[in-house]
Amino acid sequence: MSKPILVVKFGTASITKQNGEPNERIILEIARQLATLHEQYRIVIISSGAVGAGKHFIKDYHGTINQRKAAAAVGNPLLLAIYAKYFAAYGISVGQSLCERQHFANREQFLQLKNTYEELWKNGIIPIANENDVVSDRELKFSDNDELATLIATGFGAETMLICTQSGGLLNREKQIVNEVSEINDEILQLVDSSKSSLGTGGMASKLTFTKLATRMGIRVIIFGMNQPEGLLKALSGESGSTFLPQTANLSARNKWLGSGGLTAGNITIDAGAKKAVLNRNSLLSVGILHAEGEFESGEIIELKDENGAIFAVARTRCSSADIPLRDKIQGFVVAHANDIVVV
Repeated sequence: MSKPILVVKFGTASITKQNGEPNERIILEIARQLATLHEQYRIVIISSGAVGAGKHFIKDYHGTINQRKAAAAVGNPLLLAIYAKYFAAYGISVGQSLCERQHFANREQFLQLKNTYEELWKNGIIPIANENDVVSDRELKFSDNDELATLIATGFGAETMLICTQSGGLLNREKQIVNEVSEINDEILQLVDSSKSSLGTGGMASKLTFTKLATRMGIRVIIFGMNQPEGLLKALSGESGSTFLPQTANLSARNKWLGSGGLTAGNITIDAGAKKAVLNRNSLLSVGILHAEGEFESGEIIELKDENGAIFAVARTRCSSADIPLRDKIQGFVVAHANDIVVV
């Protein structure tokens, strides 16, 4: 049996100093602790911090989009070299994986990425992933490595996803770590502090959004911190951090990939009858559509929303957004087949 997949995400603030430079003491600890798990798991590291590592090389840095992209171009190889140095002490090699959202939206590209990771694992190499900030067509302030970690975890069928933060976990109103969460509901979401680190792009709200998706895909998620001895290992054993329990998900590998969202090109709002039909594993017919947003073509992934605006499923469409107004009254016209819909 193949070893389980372990996805570990480190945010900018968790691996950098106050000035944004990589904190080598923390990266040394990451290497040391993951080295003890290397034989048990196929490990993927998702690491932020490239912009912080490279921004000191950009003259008159003010954090504009182009400056951040340039800083990432300098910082990515510097950050990887630090990881490589400390993992080499344990006889482990690392490889760089710069990803874009289109790599997850396109099934063929996704499978190529997966096959590359399998080859790296076969050779004992740990892939270190980051968004390809230099050529990404989305501004970095909307980019979030919590999403990248979740796309990899759900698409590859990971057993566990670890997300490292400064807080060390989800905090309750008394600022104590919530040890275990069985379901992310309104009560849990109300605990979120809307503030975020000045160094990173995501906050706890982002982490819970993607944690909710991952747990619905059957993945255990642990939000933890590295500011204590054996922080990563203790989190994995349930001794520290916040553990979010996985939900039952009997989905194929293809539907886990589809359910991860990858890159949604738009969304469709449907009425209560159509929602009920979809939840009962029926296809989405055009007659149940209230309105569509975004421009998408046949075969692209979209979100399905109910009348309250809540996203409850993703689907691969059988028509374009331009077709919907023309065909919404055609009886029996299938917008998305049941086999191409995943309830999230």
